[in-house]
Amino acid sequence: MKAIPTAIPDVVILEPKVFGDERGFFFESWNRRAFAEAVGRDVDFVQDNHSRSARGVLRGLHYQVVRPQGKLVRVVAGEVFDVAVDLRRSSPTFGRAVGVLLSAANRRQLWVPEGFAHGFLVVSESADFLYKTTDWYAPEHERSLLWNDPALGIDWPLAGLAPTLKPADAAGKPLAQAEAYP
Repeated sequence: MKAIPTAIPDVVILEPKVFGDERGFFFESWNRRAFAEAVGRDVDFVQDNHSRSARGVLRGLHYQVVRPQGKLVRVVAGEVFDVAVDLRRSSPTFGRAVGVLLSAANRRQLWVPEGFAHGFLVVSESADFLYKTTDWYAPEHERSLLWNDPALGIDWPLAGLAPTLKPADAAGKPLAQAEAYP
């Protein structure tokens, strides 16, 4: 597993070693030891999630104010623009965002540690998105950071189109009003 740094040091792109031939391919999508070496810490994942979304669907930017979740995310069909926003007030990168393209073709994964808001925009016809979490979903603690807050400076690849959002995401809080972590 190759670790590729991002503009926010705690958010890491993970690229698997893929073995392929005329029959197809094989790679380890999860290896606890390799992950710990790549990101510098061992984690326990407690839940796996799978979503399918159509082109233009924007999910996020989500986080839990209690029981924060670290997420290891990947795409197994299609392509998304995936975003992590640092919500740790004590961090030198507080309020900064990083975005990367994840796809079935590039097989990359993104590690989004606890203390970050996370979201993605589907840029292919549809996308199947898988993610592991370090804590269980707690809907009473879920918050949405406003996806298009100018303070975040996220350059969503919308090509002039309006994204499809659930009402809670459309009503997300701007960074200046969002609950954050210490």
